[in-house]
Amino acid sequence: MAPLINFVFFIVGSLLGLLKWAIIISAIISWLVAFDVINLRNHVVYSISRFLDAVTAPLLAPLRRVIPPLGGVDLSPIILILVIIGIENFLLPPLHGTLLRILG
Repeated sequence: MAPLINFVFFIVGSLLGLLKWAIIISAIISWLVAFDVINLRNHVVYSISRFLDAVTAPLLAPLRRVIPPLGGVDLSPIILILVIIGIENFLLPPLHGTLLRILG
C-alpha cells in the first residue's frame, strides 16, 4: 500500500508544481500582451494564452472577488501561489506521513 500512497502524493505534488508554473507563465504572458511585446493575433500565443487562462481562471476567480486590484495590479496570482506553496509544504507532508502510518 505504501508505494501507491507515495505515487498518489507524487502525482499531487507534481500537479501543484505544474499549476504554479501555469500561473507564473500566464501572468508573464498577460504582462507581455499589456506592454505590446507579444500580440494575441499570433495563433500560437493566443492558443497558449487561452489554455493557461482556462486552467488558472477558475482558481483565480474566487480570489479576485475578495482581493481588489491595487493600483491596477492583480495580486490574486501571488496569493494563489502562496496558498499552493503552503499546501505543498505544510499540508501534504503530514497527510502523507499519517496515511503511511494508518494504511502502510
